[in-house]
Amino acid sequence: MNRDLDIGLIRTFLAVAESGGMTRAAQSLSLTQGAVSQQIKRLEGYFGKQLFDRRQKRMLLTSDGEKLVASANRLLALNDEVRQLMRQPEFTGEILLGVPPDIVRPFLPPILRRFNREYPSIRVTLISDSTPVLLEMLKKKKIDLTMTTESIQGSDDELLLSDALVWIGAPNSEACHRTPLPVALGVESCGFRTSATDALNRAGIEWISICQVGSIEPVIASLEADMAIAPYMSQVIPESLSLIDSSIGLPALPRYYVNLRMPNRGARVIVKELALRIRSGFAMRYPSP
Repeated sequence: MNRDLDIGLIRTFLAVAESGGMTRAAQSLSLTQGAVSQQIKRLEGYFGKQLFDRRQKRMLLTSDGEKLVASANRLLALNDEVRQLMRQPEFTGEILLGVPPDIVRPFLPPILRRFNREYPSIRVTLISDSTPVLLEMLKKKKIDLTMTTESIQGSDDELLLSDALVWIGAPNSEACHRTPLPVALGVESCGFRTSATDALNRAGIEWISICQVGSIEPVIASLEADMAIAPYMSQVIPESLSLIDSSIGLPALPRYYVNLRMPNRGARVIVKELALRIRSGFAMRYPSP
């Protein structure tokens, strides 16, 4: 007799695959770690194949697990689409989400993918700009909510991530040894700019500004070409770049915070739903100690 797949097992499988561990998956699913472990064992028993390599600290997919991921995403998307189709009320429309350019790609794709599965009739439009500009847009109700990178820690409901600001550059960077020190600072409204220049000035280091643009891509290109170094959040360093060793004498930089800011009142229900998904996505990837 054929047995149908349990969608709950598939959802748990994808949560473990995306988070890399049982504990984080359990937090995102509101289950115990033991329940998650049992569900993965049931799914592996169903297929008669091992889906995760448990020899490493991080749960890594086996070749059979990798084969399952794409189909599992489609299966879950179809399941959630049917569920959403039959749910009442049906949410439609658009959400304008603000997000600084340097944290769009590292954080948002898996969160937005899950949200789109649950609410296929909602269009999420990303508005990318510096934090001060986004906060002003939120104040004027030109966007519905915004993620920010700030030197100020948000409240418990607002704080998504606390991270160290560090110096980065090309691997084996030569730019970090030049005088004056070439620094890619971005636009004047970028929060990292003030922190970096203040730190350099206090340390008495002579510096020059390179690549003053609003887009993150020219800044990254300047660093990859070893034309400059730049301040960056340690959790989102691009793979093509490296952390610069503090032993060369660069000044320490302050901590920064990724916050989620919303209107004081009047937010639509669907906007609150997206905010909830953003918070849970960060909690799954960066659980509190």
